[in-house]
Amino acid sequence: MMMSFPPPTAPRLGGPNSIDWRTGTVAGTLAQPVIETHNTIAHPTGPEYQFSVGEGTYTLREDIMLATPPPHPHEIPQANPNPLATAPAPPTTGTKITPVIISRVPAPPSFNHIPNPSAESLRGSADGDGNSDNGSLSGRKRVVSTFGGGCVDAPAEKMKQKKPKNSIGKTGSSFVSRIVSHQNLNQRLQERKTDGLYVFANINRALLWLDMSSPNKQEQLSKIQFMKAHPLCHDVNFVTRSTTHLDVVAGFSSGDIIWFDPMTNKYSRINKKHSINSSPVLEIKWLPGSENLFLAAHADGTIIVYDKEKEDPLSDDQKPSEKEKDSKKAAQKLQRQNPVARWPICRQPINQVSFSPDSQHLAVVSEDGCLRIFKLLRDSIELLDTYNSYYGALLCVCWSPDGRYILTGGQDDLVTIWSFAEKRIVARCQGHHSWVTSVAFDPWRCDERTYRFGSVGEDCRLLLWDFSVGMLHRPKAIGHNSRGSISSAVPGNNVGSSANRARTTTLDSGRFRSDSSLPAFVAADGEGAVPPSNNHPVESRARTAVLPPIMSKMVDPEPLSQIVFMEDSIVITCKDGHIRTWDRPSNNINASQITLPVTN
Repeated sequence: MMMSFPPPTAPRLGGPNSIDWRTGTVAGTLAQPVIETHNTIAHPTGPEYQFSVGEGTYTLREDIMLATPPPHPHEIPQANPNPLATAPAPPTTGTKITPVIISRVPAPPSFNHIPNPSAESLRGSADGDGNSDNGSLSGRKRVVSTFGGGCVDAPAEKMKQKKPKNSIGKTGSSFVSRIVSHQNLNQRLQERKTDGLYVFANINRALLWLDMSSPNKQEQLSKIQFMKAHPLCHDVNFVTRSTTHLDVVAGFSSGDIIWFDPMTNKYSRINKKHSINSSPVLEIKWLPGSENLFLAAHADGTIIVYDKEKEDPLSDDQKPSEKEKDSKKAAQKLQRQNPVARWPICRQPINQVSFSPDSQHLAVVSEDGCLRIFKLLRDSIELLDTYNSYYGALLCVCWSPDGRYILTGGQDDLVTIWSFAEKRIVARCQGHHSWVTSVAFDPWRCDERTYRFGSVGEDCRLLLWDFSVGMLHRPKAIGHNSRGSISSAVPGNNVGSSANRARTTTLDSGRFRSDSSLPAFVAADGEGAVPPSNNHPVESRARTAVLPPIMSKMVDPEPLSQIVFMEDSIVITCKDGHIRTWDRPSNNINASQITLPVTN
């Protein structure tokens, strides 16, 4: 008698304990919801958790592991670019943090002689009403009336601070999944000392708020989880911060933006239903010195300036009719709509932007491998210079504390130093073995002659660099033993080339990207092509100085996302959710002082 058996069940991808992205359950089990884990903190010790530089030994203080929220049941799985992966990957940029201090603290050492009222307003303290207490501005607020016009004083009573209107805890929105607040949040905020450090962090589809001055710093004050959208970036307004109010903006993979006050759990949603731009928000920054304006860099290569208090554009049925267009009421209605400005920058995603210390210039890096430097005018921007990577995208950018130099890092595995005043490349910094994801200057190790900066990348390494113009020399001709990633950019070598990164090469004028003939900046009306003189050719290796790192160490098993310098420590994050804090040498810090974050 023949016996028939059912065919074997097809194996599940991702193993027996993987998560089913469509149902939010564990594979191979009954339909039970995944239990969300909590943040954890560890204090590992040993020589492998230390690294030495000239000034002393840096030691790992703590390692906070943020709990990665499980995927939402209705979240659409994203294709994983890794051909060996067995599970889909969510759209994420890793762990990004923003440290915030409410009260007055000593500012970092500065050797910038350029008047910078905007920077002072960012570093100054604020009382409970959000007013600056620096003497001459008592009872007045500093606001920016135009993009590049600087700060003007306005009476505080005329500048009533508007707050978000929607409760994030009671909302029935299809955008916010839920918020997990500390059970004693109000009591902790009331009992908390004025001096201290808050940290905001985005990881996968969650935005967290941590109190780093608490003995239980791994316990978040609140955590917001979103549906189908991942926060890719966020920023905190240092002008309006106070003990009772914080303005936080976050950009999402769906193109949405939220303005959020964590003190009151109120929020407003901007660019809802892609009313302004449908592409993801890859970078978001408050305009220096402004209470209301912030810019968002979208994946379609456009930078848009928003006003937190303005509404999305009117729908067709809400727009004034032909009879009403000339009325004063219709004009006022249209003035209350976003966006404030729209700047098409390029045709590739914009990865990061950074304001100069004097708040007069903007550096932008994008997927097309270009660094573009703009001057902020009263109601627009003007392109000054365009520089190109050896190959691949540029992923990160920052300014030196005095505004003289600009750092970039990207897919060419290099950190590059550019001179803003001299309009030239200063040095290429070799040491990473994969993409460079974050660069930052250390203002507590900088003076008028020597600069300290750090970088992290996909190779899981932290690198520190000391840079002095006098120590750099033009290198001699480089032989055949140079780095492969650079040699792939030599004319005639096709290693690492691709269709979207092809380039036109000439021996006389240097190398240009294949799309260098396109306007690097196009005005809103479609005009304003960039003169060719603004696009600088790629310098040959024989003409570019090479700077080696003073320290290189693998500090995490996962690719790194960000580096932040603080007065007593270096903070490093990774794509898996780790926030690691490394104490500076003890003879160089004062434990009684509160650290001040440096943001670009």
